[in-house]
Amino acid sequence: MNTGSSEPGEVAMASNETEVDGAKAEQGLGSRAPAFIQARRLLHLSWQVGVFIIGLAVVGLGIVMLPLPGPGWVVIFGGMAIWATEFVWAQLVLRWTKRKVTEAAQRALDPKVRRRNIILTSIGLVIVAVLGGIYLWKFGLVMPWKIKDQ
Repeated sequence: MNTGSSEPGEVAMASNETEVDGAKAEQGLGSRAPAFIQARRLLHLSWQVGVFIIGLAVVGLGIVMLPLPGPGWVVIFGGMAIWATEFVWAQLVLRWTKRKVTEAAQRALDPKVRRRNIILTSIGLVIVAVLGGIYLWKFGLVMPWKIKDQ
């Protein structure tokens, strides 16, 4: 996994730059609607309303998917990405989210943290196995239904 940083302990930051023909260009905040839409106030406002409604529907679908089967968080961030095509606040939220995810990925790749997580997982599995063994020793393997009586 490439987090954008090759130095240990260094956190890669999400960049607001795009590369065009080998040169980096700063991508500003704001609407990414086509120029002919931005030139007409009423058309641009209706474009923004449409983007907001579509983004709201996608975010709502993601919220519904959180307790139900489905990729809830992925869909929510997809809706945020739709909003980010028009709204500065959504662009800032996505930048912050990308930065935090990159930092978390970098921390997860740290060898000390990985070693600690492996040790804690192993200890947890041993505890679960011991408790399961004690339960089986005390109560045995009894099914909650009786097939022979039917």
